[in-house]
Amino acid sequence: MNKKTLIFIVLLALLSVLAAGCGMDKSPITMESEGVWNHYFVFPLSWMLIAVANLLNGSYGAAIILMTIFIRILLLPLFLKQQKSAKAMRDLKPEMERLKDKYDLKKEKEMQKYQREMLGLYQSNGINPAAGCLPIMVQLPILMAFYFAIMRTEEISSHSFLWMNLGQPDPFYIMPFLAGAAMFMQTKLGMNEMPANMKPAMYLMPVMLIGVGFALPSALSLYWFAGSLFMITQTYLVLKIK
Repeated sequence: MNKKTLIFIVLLALLSVLAAGCGMDKSPITMESEGVWNHYFVFPLSWMLIAVANLLNGSYGAAIILMTIFIRILLLPLFLKQQKSAKAMRDLKPEMERLKDKYDLKKEKEMQKYQREMLGLYQSNGINPAAGCLPIMVQLPILMAFYFAIMRTEEISSHSFLWMNLGQPDPFYIMPFLAGAAMFMQTKLGMNEMPANMKPAMYLMPVMLIGVGFALPSALSLYWFAGSLFMITQTYLVLKIK
């Protein structure tokens, strides 16, 4: 797991936590909900969630899991593109380090020469340094929209799944702990490639998910758990193929 992926994971979880507790719109989402975000992102996913639940005899828990997997599969090409870009940058790292040692980057003229050579290095190897950011920017609004679709789909609050009332916090706190454990395992898979300054996030984010999971509807903890399980499997398979 590369640095950009880790930043994406942390940003997604952090935005979800902040959105849940900082007064963002939590009113039921409907076709009449105003705004581009509501009309074109949140409502379509809420509509799909209801449709899938109806196909599954009203099981919104199973619908959340299946929709999470479906969305992750749709985003898989972006994930693979991101991994390919990260691998190309890693392969180029020795040459990049050589250029850093070649120039005194504290001097402006030296810095300009270094930047020109770096640009030439990227071009000769067919690498776009910004390419790794695009997949993240596409994935983030989709995953956040599904998060809000779950939170604002009124039908979910009146349904149960396993031992949980999906509209209420897990009474036994099982799902928040499962979501936190899955997030921990997901991040741990990338420990070998994790920058030192990102390692505290491995411990911070699972704790945050568990903490907010005590207060938020269990449907959201279920979403986090299903998403992390998928990412664990996906990351494991990608690392194994390497």
